[in-house]
Amino acid sequence: MTANCPSSSSPAGPDHPRWTQRLSDGSLVLIRPISSKDASAERSFIEDLSAQSKRFRFMGQIAHPSDAFINQLTNIDYVNDVALAAVIPEAGKDKIVGVSRYAVDSAGHCESAVVVADEWQHKGLGTALMRHLIAVARDCGLQLMESTDLAENNDMHELARDLGFQSRPDPEDARQIIYSLRLAAAQ
Repeated sequence: MTANCPSSSSPAGPDHPRWTQRLSDGSLVLIRPISSKDASAERSFIEDLSAQSKRFRFMGQIAHPSDAFINQLTNIDYVNDVALAAVIPEAGKDKIVGVSRYAVDSAGHCESAVVVADEWQHKGLGTALMRHLIAVARDCGLQLMESTDLAENNDMHELARDLGFQSRPDPEDARQIIYSLRLAAAQ
């Protein structure tokens, strides 16, 4: 299998797929690929995260993301990068309440991340976003998904464990943990 997923046959792209997800509190969200049309919603989503959620996701403080950063997060090629947003309708627009994403390297491995709006945490949204992201990565033939997170992020540790990720200390930074999930047998 290739290290990336050609956009013509990609299981994710700007127009598909879409999943309706019922969360543990009964609320519904739509999970769909992010597109450049989501730039404003992505900016609002990041700015509305608590300081701790920003620190856990970005390993530092990002109060106001730059235009270049927002472009990087929303202009997805769906060949080497995949990004899924959980959205709810608000004032006639999609409001982002969670995002999962991965970026592929040349070895067929991907670095993943997930973040959920503070008021939407502990409802199963992070799990749903990651399950869909893992399925897309498997459909693309990727072999390994990894995530590097702060060791103090207990919610991420629980999520990674529940999804079957293995954990190990980051050999370059004792404050971090590397989570790994084998997606396919090595070629």
